[in-house]
Amino acid sequence: MNPTVAGLGDLLQVAQELAGNAGSITLEHFGKLLDSETKGDGTPVTVADRAVETFLREEIARRFPDHGILGEELGRTNADASVRWILDPIDGTRTFMRGIPLFGVLLGIEVEGVPVVGVAHFPALGETVAAAVGHGCYWNGRPARVSSVADLAGAAVLTTDPALLLDDPLGSRWKELVRRSALTRTWGDCYGHALVATGRAEVMIDPVLSPWDAAPFIPILQEAGGRFTDLAGIPRLDGGSGVSTNGILHEQVLEILDGRV
Repeated sequence: MNPTVAGLGDLLQVAQELAGNAGSITLEHFGKLLDSETKGDGTPVTVADRAVETFLREEIARRFPDHGILGEELGRTNADASVRWILDPIDGTRTFMRGIPLFGVLLGIEVEGVPVVGVAHFPALGETVAAAVGHGCYWNGRPARVSSVADLAGAAVLTTDPALLLDDPLGSRWKELVRRSALTRTWGDCYGHALVATGRAEVMIDPVLSPWDAAPFIPILQEAGGRFTDLAGIPRLDGGSGVSTNGILHEQVLEILDGRV
């Protein structure tokens, strides 16, 4: 199956439905003390993560048996499929485990390796940001647009964990970006990128990002009028990092982080 732009609207509708149902599963566990295991990359996984991804995989396989799936917890299926779903059942598991409501269910869809559909659903907040190429970006059903802030002096700059930047060679450049911005906060993980897409912040920087973290945000930011790239300025899922901006500030942010200014 190679969906046309019109067909992407149908996929977006299904993706939003699945994300909403998956979110209901997260809420069955949210606010409870959960045991976790530590994965090879040092991140935690809970029974809730696995339950959500299992649900999503079963539903996708039932509805679209020819589609591929890449999930954070359970790996890859149908690797040669032209349409691939990319799943992060709970982005921000540490946040989730502490009863903080900024975690999200992330679904992205690629066609022939191009990200074309993205859904970021925040069950505990009752928010969904979703987009498909050619169909626009929507926040709880309303059109979503990035902000028009054109100067870093008026910008809100976000990241998940400043320590990851300060301990990195980027440390001094991150400090320079903070110095030039109006506001810096750690409204992080996927929620930071959603805040940029909906015009509530201007910049979100993730120095470490996996494909399932990035998957929804290329189409979401694109359709909202902004940009999502890695730190090298390439709009890709596998760049290992992620920068969302309102588009106007993107090159300036990358130049600062690259040490060019």
